[in-house]
Amino acid sequence: MFDLVIRGDRVVTPHGAGAYDVAVQGEKIVAVAAAGTFDERVAGRLIDARGKIVVPGGIDPHVHCSWSLAYLDGSMFQSDPPSVVSRAALHGGTTTLIDFARWNPGERVQATVERRDKDWARQCYCDYAYHILIKGELPPELFPDLGEAIHAGYPTIKIFTTNSRPGRQGFMVDFGDIWEVLQVAAREGGLCVMHGEDNDIVMHMYDKLIREGRVGFEHMAEVHNALSENLSFRRIIHLAESVPGAALYFMHVSADTGVRAIREARLRDLPVYGETLHQYLMYTEEDYKRPNGQIYHTYPSLKSKADQAALWGGVADGTIHTIGTDEICCTLAVKVQGDRIDNTTGGNAGVEPRLSVMYTEMVGRRGYSLEKFVDLTSTNAAKIMGLYPRKGALAPGSDADLAILDPAKKLTISTAMLHETDYSPWDGHEVDAWPVMTILRGKVVVEAGRLLGEPTDGKYLHRKIPEEIRRGPML
Repeated sequence: MFDLVIRGDRVVTPHGAGAYDVAVQGEKIVAVAAAGTFDERVAGRLIDARGKIVVPGGIDPHVHCSWSLAYLDGSMFQSDPPSVVSRAALHGGTTTLIDFARWNPGERVQATVERRDKDWARQCYCDYAYHILIKGELPPELFPDLGEAIHAGYPTIKIFTTNSRPGRQGFMVDFGDIWEVLQVAAREGGLCVMHGEDNDIVMHMYDKLIREGRVGFEHMAEVHNALSENLSFRRIIHLAESVPGAALYFMHVSADTGVRAIREARLRDLPVYGETLHQYLMYTEEDYKRPNGQIYHTYPSLKSKADQAALWGGVADGTIHTIGTDEICCTLAVKVQGDRIDNTTGGNAGVEPRLSVMYTEMVGRRGYSLEKFVDLTSTNAAKIMGLYPRKGALAPGSDADLAILDPAKKLTISTAMLHETDYSPWDGHEVDAWPVMTILRGKVVVEAGRLLGEPTDGKYLHRKIPEEIRRGPML
């Protein structure tokens, strides 16, 4: 007797899309068979998903919940917590989030994780994991700590190569320390996840534009520019080449130069992977000129139409592997409080519409296969981040995480229909499908727009980066 059987005529499995029954017992998928193999007599519930699209639950590898932000007066507060963001994620068909545990100088990494657990444990509707975020000047005692964290199931290390904007000190890690971290990661089986911008170029451009009086945020692309991405990516890649076994994952790739740097590294058989964001794929620097144009911004900035075309080229040819959000959920008042190049709030409220927006653009408008869509929104993130095949696959033995999209629900996204905050950069965007059911580890957690899950449902996911991911460009 199965707890659930999901029957569909467009079910995306590791072997392709087709008509299948997916049988669930407890938290796991226990069988995938030809549609019609199972019936009501062997299932506690039979879910008829024919005419719909059944995919693995989405994985967003780049979110920031309960993230420190500043008001313009300098006082600090936190972005929305996991309970808000994970609820929205489930409504949008995403069942796994990867956030950041931010290490502070003088702290042991174990204490970093324990502190971050207080934000997440029993406060998340979906499953989750952390990247360990290191920053500033790194003390020698941190390096063995990072090795222990990798072995304890926290194998991804986030590194900044810039402070991003004036006055935001203490984030950039110098290249000597990056070199040391790469050696630890290579030796212990970790993966370095990079925010790659050249700090000298970024700060030079801030000084230049402020001196010239061109301080409006609509000039952001001149500051966080393609040259900066090119210099930083290539320098990091060359540094990693000197460390056998070092693997890189570039977060939020935004420019043609970044795509080319990753592509050329992979042609040399280096284990380098790329992530972009759905706002980079759908918006450009021209959108900064729209009313409340700050809502489209994150760091690095939106770029030109040519850069956007290059990102799509990277998606098509396998240079870009994942599509995240850089989620920072805050109110519209906070998002648009700054209107200068040096005070605009980063991040976006976008975790809920990600699957629908990308399905529409990839499958509906660009003719991508369902398998390609699933790779970019779920499977590749699972493989790179050490979650596959537990996550990112509809296969026996995998967690029963599923999203069911209904192509009959063509609609225009409105802020009012979403479950995050009081604005959305996707307000007014037309989509070809919308999730009508989300299942997390065998439990129906969203059905027909109703939240059935609990904030205690989410589990922390300890991870291990596969050797094949670290050895060369597997994907």
